Amino acid sequence: MPCGISVGACRAARGGRSRQEVQLADAATSNGRPGLFDRLEEQKSDSLLQLIALCNADPRAEKIDVGVGVYRDAAGGTPILRAVKEAEKILLETQDTKSYLGSQGDARFVELIKPIVFGEAAAADDRIVGVQTPGGCGALRLGAELIVKANRAARIFVGQPTWPNHAPLIECAGVEMVAHPYYDRDTQTITFDAMMDALEGANAGDLILLHGSCHNPTGADLAPDQWRTIAELVARRGLVPFVDLAYQGLGNGLEQDAEGTRLVVEAAEQALVAQSCDKNFGIYRERTGCLFVKASDARGAGVVMGNLLGLARTMWSMPPDHGAAAVRIVLDDADLRRDWRAELDEMCARIRAIRARLAAADPRLAYIDRQNGMFSMLPLSKEQVLALRDDHGIYMADSARINIVGLSDESVDRFARAVVEKMDG
Repeated sequence: MPCGISVGACRAARGGRSRQEVQLADAATSNGRPGLFDRLEEQKSDSLLQLIALCNADPRAEKIDVGVGVYRDAAGGTPILRAVKEAEKILLETQDTKSYLGSQGDARFVELIKPIVFGEAAAADDRIVGVQTPGGCGALRLGAELIVKANRAARIFVGQPTWPNHAPLIECAGVEMVAHPYYDRDTQTITFDAMMDALEGANAGDLILLHGSCHNPTGADLAPDQWRTIAELVARRGLVPFVDLAYQGLGNGLEQDAEGTRLVVEAAEQALVAQSCDKNFGIYRERTGCLFVKASDARGAGVVMGNLLGLARTMWSMPPDHGAAAVRIVLDDADLRRDWRAELDEMCARIRAIRARLAAADPRLAYIDRQNGMFSMLPLSKEQVLALRDDHGIYMADSARINIVGLSDESVDRFARAVVEKMDG
């Protein structure tokens, strides 16, 4: 079954035409000698970017933006973390060159992130190699390119709904995406039995795309026993987990949010993990992440590393340095690391507090407090979402996905009243 999120994403990027169709069209119009860019067709605008523009243009002072996926503090700002700010000061004073680092990026940065993702015991595991990437998006795309290079027939099973950019990033590399059930919006629960039934149809060597924590867009995370069941399936059927770990530390804490990832990676002979520092270090615009790959043995890991470097060279040559350098300084300094952990815990606690306030507003919203991370999906239709925009200046995705922490302390109750009003209406 083709993936329902973006069937033929790459064909759509070519105006929905296959390469052969494009060539035939070119031949038919060759006498007219069209210019190179005359063949291009208009593309549908990104819905999130459109939402941002609409919100920015709204003159109402009381407008609320719960569409953009960034952390906001009690006052509604997106601050630079204290430890990151200190690290940037140190970097300014001590950095003496902007010379190239190479396709691997900052090797010490990768080395320091590895135990945060996999645990201290796995830090020395020579089967796991990693490279710095331009954010989690770069890690996902690099992983997809590696998959295609290793096996063009490989498939990746993707739960529905998922982050909308998963399909463009992975499918355009040439990986076949297979949709399976994950979340039921009517009951606000994970459809775990249906998910497992679908995964039983995967073949050895097929991949499973898993959200490591803080599921985007639903906020509905797998329970520990469900992670163990998936780990058993991975080991029994020879499947390859591809974990997207973009929000570690913003669900239930840094260690807790990595437990599922560690379970499935340990169970698997081979695995991939796309990691991002953009959210848990608050460095969104610096595009800072890693792709980690677990191979069957150390020799295989060396081969994987060579291929990762070769692919990275053709995609971005070398990743941007500033964000990784700042994170490296934070993690290499005991005091800055401690302050980062403290502020991350504060961010996590704020998310949990807002969830509790929204859940208490109406019994129909109680499920929000059982979910994790920045996102949840409200029980609203597209028409109700648009009505909230018109009537109250509340901006969210048409799917009713909201960024929980897009709310300031002052706006939570007003937002909840407006939502309940539409649910009643």
